[in-house]
Parts: sequence; C-alpha cells; structure tokens
Amino acid sequence: MLTTEQTLAMIKTEKAQALLVNMYGQEHLAQQTSRYESLIHAYQKHFGDNEILLFSAPGRCEIGGNHTDHNYGKVLAGSINLDTIAAAAKVEEPVITFISEGYADTYEIDLTDLSPQPGDDGTRSLVRGIAAGCKEFGYEIGGFTAYVSSSVFSASGLSSSASFEMLICTILSSFYNHGSLDAVAMSKIGQYAEHQYWNKPSGLLDQMACAYGGLIAIDFNDPIHPEIRPLECDFQSNGYSLVIVNTGGNHADLTEDYASVPHEMHAVAKLFGVQVCRQISKEQLYASMSAVREQAGDRAVLRALHFFEENERVDGQVKALEEGQFDEFLSLVNESGNSSWKWLQNCYRSQDVKEQDIPIALAITESYIKMIGQGACRVHGGGFAGVILAILPNDKVSNYKEQVEATLGTSVLVIQVREHGAIEFNRFV
Repeated sequence: MLTTEQTLAMIKTEKAQALLVNMYGQEHLAQQTSRYESLIHAYQKHFGDNEILLFSAPGRCEIGGNHTDHNYGKVLAGSINLDTIAAAAKVEEPVITFISEGYADTYEIDLTDLSPQPGDDGTRSLVRGIAAGCKEFGYEIGGFTAYVSSSVFSASGLSSSASFEMLICTILSSFYNHGSLDAVAMSKIGQYAEHQYWNKPSGLLDQMACAYGGLIAIDFNDPIHPEIRPLECDFQSNGYSLVIVNTGGNHADLTEDYASVPHEMHAVAKLFGVQVCRQISKEQLYASMSAVREQAGDRAVLRALHFFEENERVDGQVKALEEGQFDEFLSLVNESGNSSWKWLQNCYRSQDVKEQDIPIALAITESYIKMIGQGACRVHGGGFAGVILAILPNDKVSNYKEQVEATLGTSVLVIQVREHGAIEFNRFV
C-alpha cells in the first residue's frame, strides 16, 4: 500500500495512465486523472495521511435477458465506463467508516453487530448486509475508512446499487481475504444483502455484470455455479453506440412491481411441482395452458412465455455477435423490447396507466429508428419507470439526442462496455 502522497504520484505513472485509458477511453484520460486526484485529496482531508488503496466497480448495461435471472435464465450484459470508486485504508477497529461525495453524512457501521438495525437508512443497511453476507459465506471482515465517489447516476437503470455493493465487496476482499472473492462470490454476497437487508427479491444479473467485466453471456441454470461466457464485441467499431435514455419516470417505490415478475413466474413453475420456470418447458406450459391460466392468471402465463422466448433470444444474440451478424443481433434486441412491452408487461405500472414514460420514449425511439432504417431499442433493466436502451449508428446519436430533448425534455447518455469489472486499482499498476 502507498501513502496518499505516493498514490497521487502513482496516478501519473505510465501504467496507471494506461489503465485509466483502458477503463474510460483516451478522450476521458485528463478528466479521470483529475477525478482520482480529487478522490485522494478528499480522503486525505477527511481521514489523514494513511496508506491507502484505490478501488473501482462499474455500473452495468443489460442488453438481453430482461427479467430472466431470478428464474435461472440467460442474460447478456456488460460492465460500463461509469463506475463507483474509492480510496480506502484498513483500520484495526471493527468499524467501516466512509464518506460519499455529494452526501453530508459520515457513515459508520459497527461490525460487532450485523443484525438489521431499525435506524439504518438504505446505505447503512446495504453495507451491514454485505458484511453479514461475507460472514455467511465464510469470508473474513474488518474495518476500513474510505472516501467514495460515483459516476453511476442513482435511479439511472445502470445499477448504482450493485456497483456500490461490488465496491464494498472488493475492499473487504483485498483487505481481509487476500483478494480471493471472485465475481460469483461477490455477486452472491450482494444478492444476500439485498434479499435479507433490503427485502428486494433480486436475481444476480446486476452484481455479476458489475463484478466480472466486459460483455458477458450468463446462464443461471445452475445458480450456484453460473456459466459465464465472455464475448468480444466493440459496438463502436461496428458503427453503433449504446445509448441510455432517461424517460422521466415515476419515482414511486417500485419494489412491489419488480417483485411481481419473479413471483408470478414462480407461481407458474409451482403448478408443475418445481420452483422456477427454467425447470419446466414451453411445451409443458402449452399442454396445460387452460389450467395454468385459471390458477396463476393470464399475466403470469404471459410472463412465463416471455421467459422461455427471452432465453432463446439471448442464445441468438450471442450467436449473431460471434458470427458478426450485427443486423440480426439488432433485430433480436428489438424483439426483446417488444416482448418486454407486450408479454412481460414491465414498461409501465398497471396501477397508474396515465403515466407511461417508458412506452412514450420507446414510441419516439422506434419511430426514429424506422426513419433512419438502422438501430434497436428496448426497456432497460427492471422497468416500470426509468430508462430505455437504444443502439444507434454513431453518426445519428447527436440528432437523436436533439429529438429526445425536444420531445421528452430528458437526458441521453452514451456508454461504452469496459474490460475491467470490480477491481483493486493498485493490482493493475
């Protein structure tokens, strides 16, 4: 480990600069160098001149496999060049203390009591849950001080919470477990924290995509040992950009809406004597359609059908990318979006049909894609409110931004897939 002053010097070394280019792109080198320098100075201001390490955990984009992971399905996702970073130092006291840029609070979590605390806010609950998850899965924990900064905008659909979870896991892995926690272990710990401390019935997609790095296809058929398949695809070299569109969205608590999707899929599976839809086939569902509709309801049946078709689409997307059939890949992304809208039904809240920000954004985007004759779009992530993903020709993004601003009055963000997942920065320099 290096002192804060030594770390400031390290950031300017050839290896560190090369790593920053790899993580964020050459065009962002100066900005990111300044960002890390500001992070180190902020740590120094609040915690003094300690020996520190630097950490980074990216956000994620979901390209295929909408709402499939929680039923042991298949997904296509990638880590992105927006991330949560930290300067951190190991301490003797069993207390995690950190400050997050832009927030007034100093967060302190006493590790001698990992039971859920009634007075904890969401951030404290999550960190306490991660520490408890580490213990639950047989890993060591201990105290540290950290200053945290994030470019993964909250409520952006890019998994700011999973990015933060993987950051905390990586710090605990480096300081107390010799860096032994891999992407699967950290993802399960993050999921444990969300299930037990947030009451959020999440799958593993978000955590896995943030932790692993790059563009990956994941098959959760064996949830204990998910199959991860890295893919080589540079969207921009194919002439396309990944674009995230903020639709405006209702900012109500969407937990119940999100939870209804896995719960209804599980309800269908249980009628066949199993737990998840991956354990049955589409043919079984067709053969018992009338009885399942009567007992589970039509929306549950449609959501199960979406699950089966979406798994096949992920396979098709992977095959298309590997064979260089980019037009076929884009067609499958559009099919995924269509299925999410009509079958999965996670593009607006059924309790509030007057607010349909995602369908409005999709309608505008689909019309734009039809006009230019290229591209794809779909709801991004959990849905019901929030963001959509568009994949557009590089030279059309600027004009599309203007159209979104003119019609929706919201923001557009261009993202890139990055090679590195959640890392201890120092290990690579």
